[in-house]
Amino acid sequence: MIKVAETTFRIDTANTTYLFRKTKYGHLEHIYYGAALREFDAADVLAQKRSIQIGSSVLYDEADPAYSLDSMCLEWSDNGRGDYRQSPTELTVPDGSFVSDFIYVSHEVVEGSVPMETLPTAYGGGGTLKIILKDISHGLFIELYYGVFEQTDVITRRAVLRNEAGSPVRVSRMMSMLLDIPDENFQMYTLDGGWIKEANLHKRPVSYGTTVNSSTTGASSNKHNPAFLLAEEDATQEHGNVYAFNLIYSGNHYSAVEKSERDHVRVLMGINPHCFAWELGNGEKLETPECIMSYSNQGFNGVSHQLHDFVNEHIVRGNWKKRERPVLLNNWEAHFFDFNEHKLLQLARQAKKLGIELFVLDDGWFGERNTDKAGLGDYTVNSKKLPHGIKAFADKIRALGLDFGLWFEPEMINIDSELYRQHPEYAVRLPDKKAVLGRNQLVLDLCRQEVRDYIVNQVGSILDEARVSYVKWDMNRHIAENFSSALQNQGEFYHRYMIGLYEVLTRIFGPRPNILLESCSSGGNRFDLGMLCFSPQIWCSDDTDPIERLKIQTGLSYFYPPSTMGAHVSQCPHQQTLRETPLATRFHVAGFGCLGYELDLKYLTPEEKKDIADQIEFYKEYRHIFQYGRFSRMKSYKPNKVIWQSISEDKETAVTGLFQTLATAAESSDKLVVTGLKQGSYTVSTRPQRLYIERFGGLMKHILPVELNPDGVILRVANRHYSLTDCVETYSCSSNALAAGIPLCGQFIGTGYNEKVRMLGDFGSNLYIAKKNKEGK
Repeated sequence: MIKVAETTFRIDTANTTYLFRKTKYGHLEHIYYGAALREFDAADVLAQKRSIQIGSSVLYDEADPAYSLDSMCLEWSDNGRGDYRQSPTELTVPDGSFVSDFIYVSHEVVEGSVPMETLPTAYGGGGTLKIILKDISHGLFIELYYGVFEQTDVITRRAVLRNEAGSPVRVSRMMSMLLDIPDENFQMYTLDGGWIKEANLHKRPVSYGTTVNSSTTGASSNKHNPAFLLAEEDATQEHGNVYAFNLIYSGNHYSAVEKSERDHVRVLMGINPHCFAWELGNGEKLETPECIMSYSNQGFNGVSHQLHDFVNEHIVRGNWKKRERPVLLNNWEAHFFDFNEHKLLQLARQAKKLGIELFVLDDGWFGERNTDKAGLGDYTVNSKKLPHGIKAFADKIRALGLDFGLWFEPEMINIDSELYRQHPEYAVRLPDKKAVLGRNQLVLDLCRQEVRDYIVNQVGSILDEARVSYVKWDMNRHIAENFSSALQNQGEFYHRYMIGLYEVLTRIFGPRPNILLESCSSGGNRFDLGMLCFSPQIWCSDDTDPIERLKIQTGLSYFYPPSTMGAHVSQCPHQQTLRETPLATRFHVAGFGCLGYELDLKYLTPEEKKDIADQIEFYKEYRHIFQYGRFSRMKSYKPNKVIWQSISEDKETAVTGLFQTLATAAESSDKLVVTGLKQGSYTVSTRPQRLYIERFGGLMKHILPVELNPDGVILRVANRHYSLTDCVETYSCSSNALAAGIPLCGQFIGTGYNEKVRMLGDFGSNLYIAKKNKEGK
């Protein structure tokens, strides 16, 4: 809800209030952002008090010695008027200076959300506050947009710069938002990493000076995700003030958190000014990406729940919005480039028997794509691998009862390709310098209209011919040489590339709404809200080791719901870490997302195939809870435990995952805590999982009546065809008891084994299902 009272602007969501006002000089002063206020709470009471001049300050007007922009909490600020904190703008204005002073001109309250022409935005909001600022000396205008999403407690911010000054303006920096709030001993939480170690959560204190979270790779990047949190020092998963920020953008981003000597914390967010220089002609405008903000006093889970609802309701769109995602099998880790139609069909037949719903053909199906050194850009089918063409192959997959999906990397080109030989100018590179390669490839220049047209036509024709129902859209390198021969001003390259990408995605998938798009960029190199506007799910990481995935998916869960996370079960030792992990744990981790399998099924034992079939059956039963339930990170009292929980919408069913990283000697008892359920009586039980004979190793010879070689033929054959059932616990109790915690059976501690001993060991796990009992039980 948006309320305007004279010079005061108030935005209320279900549980928060955002308040600011116009000062007597026309600047926008931030007053309050936090828990919901009462109707009668006044801006004068909540505003920072200016009672006397502060030393060393530069006065905006000598008539008011207490009015210094540098010591005020603001909604927007400028250069050259006495505010020495980071500015959201850096403009070379018509008089040749960098000095600007944007003050209030007018405002408008608009029903619903206001879309942009060049960039994706959130949709379905309850209203938008538009405020127009004008520079006091030149015909330059800034439009500030505040979008309101009441039920998800989210407010969006963005800015548009309009030039009506009569001459061009050079824009070196144009942020989407500025927010000043009083410090609460904030800790800043960011998602940082790299390839196969994306989205690891890091915490640092907000101290005096500036902390920057940014990307310069041409994408939102696996190095630093755009999202971050500011939380009071003692915030927990369930308690404390937490502010969340994110950006609906997939390119170079920049966020700065600056603590001033007055203990005010400034937050800036928008396009990275690195290599950015935009020539804004007279009559033109520059749109900035939309930021999202959310606040909760219910700790990290509180703000995560709001963000998850926001993404599912107001970012993901189209036919796959809130729709259950299929269980897929991707052939990459099974084959890499070495496959033919016979191998693929053999894999697909086995997949269908196990309950797989979607078969995805990954890299290597086109051109001379037998290694990663050739073929990118050529989307003619490789006739040696698929002699009857892509349509005939897709028809054979569908005849098995499977949907068909296909991998593309449309933004890339190999030098060894027909496309490059015919159109070397399509590649991003400097004409007089040796090109730098990443994964043996160059980037296609999406600033060029003919390149965008080529991608749309080539990809679109394949999708239509093969009647593809799922696309994995990859991007396997960073951009380095930001140069396009189509541009006179290379400072516009990175942002124009991103505008071009969004155009391509719109043109391809807009007319084909039934296709499920999964974005990928060497894993999680472009996991952001911008891509989620087109791609309902994103591949989190090329790392399928579940122990690494615990860190990756936990980090992402602070901002993104499980329904957006592509997660696969692979064979072990894992190709990224050489770690051996139980098949059950691989499934339990991947289950808290959009489940897939990525392994060569012909090498599985009969017992492993039964195991996977059981996993898929279980996942389908609880799929909606895994993908769309209320996901929470549960507190663990042990450093070697990670606990995830997802609750059904009716709050009558819970799935809880208890994951052990490294076992400790004589491990003490664990406790199952389930919160958020309706009041009532519940039955909680362990998901049965197989305990493979090989897990016992040399202990087998001590428990068998005859001595057998643990690695001998007899036990190896037995391991292929037989397994034990790990400890299954079943209890009936109240929701109160579950919230307090149920002690679980003990783990193996070296003194013996029976059916009541949980055999977790290193990297073990259990899933627990709590279901509300019918009345009278």
